[in-house]
Amino acid sequence: MKHTVYRSATARSGPFGPSGKSKRPPPSRPASIVDVVEWLAGDDCHSMDEAAFIAGLGRRLRAIGLPIDRLTLHLRTLHPEILGRTVAWAPNEPVEIHDREHGIEASAGFLGSPVRRVMDTGETMVVRPNALPDSSPPLMDVFVGRELAELLIVPLNTADGPVSAAAFGTVRPRGFSASDRAALDRILPALRNGCELRTLRQVELTLLDTYVGPGTARRILAGHIRRGQVESLRTALMLCDMRGFTDLSNRLPGARVLELLDLYFDQVLPVVADAGGEVLKFMGDAVLAFFPGNPPEAACATALRAAEEVCARLAAFATADPPLAATIALHYGEVSYGNIGSGRRLDFTLIGPDVNLVSRIQAVGSQTGHPLLMSRRFAERLPPGRAKPAGNYSLKGFAEPVDLYERPDPTPDP
Repeated sequence: MKHTVYRSATARSGPFGPSGKSKRPPPSRPASIVDVVEWLAGDDCHSMDEAAFIAGLGRRLRAIGLPIDRLTLHLRTLHPEILGRTVAWAPNEPVEIHDREHGIEASAGFLGSPVRRVMDTGETMVVRPNALPDSSPPLMDVFVGRELAELLIVPLNTADGPVSAAAFGTVRPRGFSASDRAALDRILPALRNGCELRTLRQVELTLLDTYVGPGTARRILAGHIRRGQVESLRTALMLCDMRGFTDLSNRLPGARVLELLDLYFDQVLPVVADAGGEVLKFMGDAVLAFFPGNPPEAACATALRAAEEVCARLAAFATADPPLAATIALHYGEVSYGNIGSGRRLDFTLIGPDVNLVSRIQAVGSQTGHPLLMSRRFAERLPPGRAKPAGNYSLKGFAEPVDLYERPDPTPDP
């Protein structure tokens, strides 16, 4: 928020000064530390993405006279694949964003680096790159080739959770002055709070996305957190179960079973996500996914393509030891989508007769050896020639036998 100083040319009210000429617009005072702090605490700042945030901060720091030639934020997070994110800015350059995967802790560019040391100790560190001995660990990639005379690396301590860091670099030969550092010290609490809020928001989204899927995560964050809050959803359903899992788990060591499960899930989950579906639940070695869409024909066609892609990917492991294979069931129906449970322990799930039906279809596939079975309701929504009858089956819990369908035999090459 900027403050404007108005100077009165005369005590007499009115639009003109004593000369009768119109007054000039009141001058605005130069940007100050207070402006930067107020911007960091403001609504506009909190609504920005990381690139706009660091660019806005870098420009404002230079506007108050700080010789910032490189500004980086090293934000730790909780993510199954990513240790943290580095966001880097320099004047008149695009913002760089680097996601740091788990395992970087042991890399030469991070192990023993000043940034890592600041994160571990929670203490500020001043580095003069040109004065570092040859035996020093290399600087992180975002500082290389910048001809920086000095780096001021500060911890962004949080009330709870891992410590992040910010680094301010300058090419000015004498580095940062005492007044520069004093200005940064005044800004740091607001910067820390702004980064912590962003990190917590990202952690919140990541954890929900990781454990319940992106669509369900959005519903939970939107306030759908009470038991009994359910909605009716018409969707294509997929249940994908690893074939022979019970036998494998009985005869192989636990570590090997988990390794095979992860390998199996790596063939299923990315395919579902790339197709626009959502994995809602793991049930041991089984995956329950749904493919919302309108019209129903589009949802069913998408679900079938995803199922076929899963089968194709698993076929590459048919001759492995042990082999990997799956039984997939597809159905289109209406489900209740929402919270069930007790008190503070809830589960966001899909329930209803159509969920039961897809489970029973999968059981038939396991018993008969069919790798992919579909219900009549699903098959009827596919283009002609995409499914053929597989037989009529009695399903546990259902009074009437149901017609099931499978993929047609591939057309032989001419």
